[in-house]
Amino acid sequence: MLNYSDILRGLTDTIILAQLDKGDSYGYQINKTISELSENSLELKEATLYTSFRRLEESKLITSYWGDENSGARRRYYSITEKGKQAFAENRDDWEKIQKMVTRLISRLELPVSQK
Repeated sequence: MLNYSDILRGLTDTIILAQLDKGDSYGYQINKTISELSENSLELKEATLYTSFRRLEESKLITSYWGDENSGARRRYYSITEKGKQAFAENRDDWEKIQKMVTRLISRLELPVSQK
């Protein structure tokens, strides 16, 4: 498995918000989905995941509630707030700009005159 930790450290919150933008979920399922979508290249450590949940909740970007499971352990579900949806949209736009810029820098493409 590749180690992307340095690059992804600043993107963890956005990655979690992206998952919650699709619907409420709980920690294990979010991490499993991230792992599957990254073709098993990224799996967040439990401490990283729950630290991010705490930070997002304190910032009022997500809320949490206990599930009503009939069997097994109760799960804590997370839900994105309107403020979280707005932050995710802004972060996604920023990511697209950064991605284009880094691609140009790595590819050594000339910036358009309007962006110099």
